[in-house]
Order: sequence, then structure tokens, then C-alpha cells
Amino acid sequence: MSSYIGLMSGTSLDGIDAVLLQQSDSGWRISDVRHQDYEPQLLVRLRAAIEQPHLLGINELGELDTLVGEAFAQAALALQKHCGLATAQIRAIGSHGQTVRHQPHGAAPFTLQIGDPNVIAERTGIDVVADFRRRDVAAGGEGAPLVPAFHSAVFGAVGKTRVVVNIGGIANITVLPVSGPILGFDTGAGNCLMDGWMQRHFDQAFDKGGALACTGMVCEPLLGILLAEPYLQRQPPKSTGRELFHLSWLDAQLDSLGQQLTVADVQATLCEFTARSIAAAILSWAAGATDVVVCGGGAFNTQLLHRLRACLPELLVQTSDALGLAPLQVEAAAFAWLAHQRLLGAAGNLPSVTGAKGPRPLGAIYAGSVTKSI
Repeated sequence: MSSYIGLMSGTSLDGIDAVLLQQSDSGWRISDVRHQDYEPQLLVRLRAAIEQPHLLGINELGELDTLVGEAFAQAALALQKHCGLATAQIRAIGSHGQTVRHQPHGAAPFTLQIGDPNVIAERTGIDVVADFRRRDVAAGGEGAPLVPAFHSAVFGAVGKTRVVVNIGGIANITVLPVSGPILGFDTGAGNCLMDGWMQRHFDQAFDKGGALACTGMVCEPLLGILLAEPYLQRQPPKSTGRELFHLSWLDAQLDSLGQQLTVADVQATLCEFTARSIAAAILSWAAGATDVVVCGGGAFNTQLLHRLRACLPELLVQTSDALGLAPLQVEAAAFAWLAHQRLLGAAGNLPSVTGAKGPRPLGAIYAGSVTKSI
């Protein structure tokens, strides 16, 4: 049996998910999981780095790279202790890192994830595969999303078209068709605007269960302004992040509205915005789909799921729990699987998803210990 650790922190900044993914003759399964929050001071610094990049100096970036690496290493060690496996029994760690900027277009396209894998390898003694996205960008791709290949491996269903929706800070879909190439792209805002609104007004990380959104009324004029965002009309392949969907962007839309709304009404409208933008992407790009599998933190927002089901009345919408994978574990498991692919020398990207020139091995390998004498 091969064992891999996957480490993931997404655009929601809700901490580090660590999973133990194991391969046996019967396939892949998640054997253990741990979650670790960022330390409060580190979280404040990460939010500032992402939301105010023009103020980010090289010293701060370097320190954050090291500190996030230390946090990821602690998460891996906590999982290893919990599952009781020896270092030698873990083939590798797949570490996504923390995205601080994603700019796959322009004169010099780039994507930047921090969390120094050298630190993780040094602290754990385990081989680390990291920096998964930049090779795809170098090959002309978006660098995201990268999880559709894993979605295909664990959620693919013979004879039906299925859609997998990951709702983190940003939402993305994977279309697994009956035949033909897999499609996947970022649909737009997931939880990031709702979370930011809660943080601003209540100093809370998120709207638990969509409780605040339930008390508000959707403002259709504001919703129309939000849905007019040009990114939503772009053709895939495409990807986005907090560099577009952030509170300053929302403030500009509210200013253009020219009327005062309650905090709850804005939250209800943001929830509807996420649901409708996801649904519109599915209806446009997943013809013949029969069911939708939801994962990520958004799977726990009861109101968001209710609105998504209302927007897709002909489709069965359920969380990934129904298929044997907990919603918060899917992305971390995907990067454990991508580490496995890299060690095999196999491709990790899907050109039909990212737009890269072709299949590419993703990630660099950082040895956890010295294995040969020179």
C-alpha cells in the first residue's frame, strides 16, 4: 500500500487541511484527516499580502514563505502522529501551498504559492512535491484548476455526465462527460465575498450555514450588477482569484448601485450571486448532466446549497459525502494524488481544462533525506 499526505490551504484562508491518501488494489481511499488553523497573527499578515499586494515588500514575502512552510510542516507532522505511520511509510507529501497571487495572463504570466517546501522536507524528513501550478502556466495554461484529473479518478461515472463543484474562496466546476474531453474552470466568486462581508461587519470568518443570508432579501439590481462582471462571460479555459473578487471590488459595485442596503440584504445577494454564477456555468457547459457533486467549504452553507438546487431544479445536487469523500478533504487529497503522479513521471494537468499546450508533469521534488552517498 502506498501512502501520501496532501496539504491544502485555499483562497478562503480557513486553515490547512491535511489528509492521508492511500492506494491499494481496490483503489484510492482517505485514511486519516487533520485540520489546522493559521495562527491569528499569520492569518492577518496573509490577508494583507493577498488583499493589498502593492504594499507587500520582499522581506515580508520571504518571511511569509517561511512561516507558511513551517505551518504546513506542523500540519503534516500532526497528521503523521495521529495516523501512527513511520516516516519511511509515507512515500511523499503533496503541498499546494498558499496562493498569494494568480495572474496567468499578461506580458509575464505567473502564479505564486508560498509555503517553502524546503522547510516542509527538512522538518518532516519526507519527500515533498510542491509548486504544481507554474509548469502549466509556463506551458501556456491557466495553472488552474488542477483538481479535475483527480475528480475524474474518484467521481467519474460510466454512462452519465456528472459535474463536480468545488466551492472554496473561488468556485470551480469539473464537467465529467459521458465521452470526450473533461472540462473545468473557475466560475467566479465562491465564499470569498460572503466571508469578507462577515469579517468586516461581525469579525466572523464565515456565515455559518448561511444564517445571515437567510434573513436578508436579494437585491435584484445589485445582483444584476454583480452578474455583469466580464469574467463570468469569458470562454473557458479561465481561472481567477482574490485579485479580482475582493471587498474593494464589491464596494465599487455597491457605490454604482446608489442605494443603501442592510448588511443582511448584501449577504443574501452575495449568496445568490455565487449560486447563480455556478448554475449558469453548469447550464452553459454541462449539457446532459444528471447530477452535481459539491465539495469545499461551501458545501456546509445550507442556504447556498438551497439556492443552487433552486437554480438547477432538473439536476440532483448533493455533497461529496454521498460518494464517500468528505467535502473538506477533496482538494487536499487531490494534491496527494498529484504528488503520486509526479513521482511516476506522469502528467498532472488536463490541457482541455487549463489550456496548456499539452500534458505536463507538475511539481518539483524536494528530497526529505539523503539517500545516496556522493
